[in-house]
Amino acid sequence: MAELNHLQKIFFQFLMEFKFQDENLDYTVLPKHIERLKVLSEIGNSGIHIFDLAKTQIAFYEPNFAKLLGYELKDSQNIDYQFFESKIHPEDNLKLGQNGISFLKIFNAFTQEDKLSHKVIHEYRMLNADNQYIRLVEQYQILELDKTGQIWLMMSVIDISPNQDENSPARSQFLNFKTGDFIPFEETQKPTLELTRREVEILKLVKQGLLSKHIADKLSISIHTVNTHRQRLLEKLGANNSFEAVEFAGKFGLID
Repeated sequence: MAELNHLQKIFFQFLMEFKFQDENLDYTVLPKHIERLKVLSEIGNSGIHIFDLAKTQIAFYEPNFAKLLGYELKDSQNIDYQFFESKIHPEDNLKLGQNGISFLKIFNAFTQEDKLSHKVIHEYRMLNADNQYIRLVEQYQILELDKTGQIWLMMSVIDISPNQDENSPARSQFLNFKTGDFIPFEETQKPTLELTRREVEILKLVKQGLLSKHIADKLSISIHTVNTHRQRLLEKLGANNSFEAVEFAGKFGLID
């Protein structure tokens, strides 16, 4: 649970790097998408939701797939996105969190054309109403970009998977749905955890919010040396920035 909370912090910290302007967002498209997706959900008994990156919240959620899992949808206040997320197998939930951050970063680096021609496919286990794990397949793709080409609205479609091997862990892959090419996603290797005493010192000071200049003064070393250590920390921890480095180090018990 602690690891998942760390991942959620990293995910939302990454979302804060997106800069949206109201004039670049046309919210008149949202009701049109919702109307079409409601029909799709009813026809296929699919679970569908739309995530709004500009508002960092779910803009639409239709859990029709819950009927196939035996859940009653009469009380919509109790059957929501958080309810179903809590039913995901703990190991799968953690792996989906790890992969989700990586996929979003990959998507963000794509050209506009590639952003709109790829989807992410996850398979994972979820408890049904009889407390048995059922394997689901979830497909994520970009629904709308803003006028600058940033990822804005993302759509998810959830169905029962034809593969019902309940012992198989979660897996993820990219699909270019214009070419039909699948790209398996291999989880990145765990970061190297052998940090030097100096690296740990610097990481603790980074956690306190000190800048490189202040760290250099405190440790009586040059700014160049501090920055070199900070770069090595990012490489060892598999992090993209200092925030992630501190989060990952905390997760693996390297700093208090």
